[in-house]
Amino acid sequence: MSNLIQVPTRDQVDAKAQGIFDNLKKQLGVVPNLYATIGYSSDALGNFLTYSGTAGGNSFTKKEKEAIDLAVSEVNGCTYCLAAHTALGKMAGFTEEETIALRAGTIADERLSAITKLAASISQNRGKVDDVLVENFLAQGFDEKALIDLVSAVTAITFTNLVHGLTKVPVDFPAAKALTELAAAV
Repeated sequence: MSNLIQVPTRDQVDAKAQGIFDNLKKQLGVVPNLYATIGYSSDALGNFLTYSGTAGGNSFTKKEKEAIDLAVSEVNGCTYCLAAHTALGKMAGFTEEETIALRAGTIADERLSAITKLAASISQNRGKVDDVLVENFLAQGFDEKALIDLVSAVTAITFTNLVHGLTKVPVDFPAAKALTELAAAV
């Protein structure tokens, strides 16, 4: 199936988006395809980058935010975000095996398990989660602020999951193996 939506070049977006592209290129060295595609709407790209940069507040470490992104992207089946956040998760200190365990909901670390299981359930069940998941999250030392920050982080990654699901733009990160592919190899 061909992509109906193409990744725009810098010249195909408005001046505001061009400025954002220039900043992304300075910060990251490239403009990832998904961000470029969101750039069709400079307002959406600017708002998303601001929101996603603060989603999770000070409640979660960089590793924990990557864990949330991996768990939610797995639930939503977003190959782009799984690839991107597997790479970013490794940069944050996770091993390949840990990124897989986070996606599968089998991470041994109790704190990460509580975070990712609740995040995945929030996504999968549209916020209507089992109270035990919330209790486990709170038992890890999180509070009500962290609970709301978790919803914020789930919302941010869900946006990019939805954009990729709709546009199917090419993934410009090393592909993350599908969990079904990994299970078949065992």
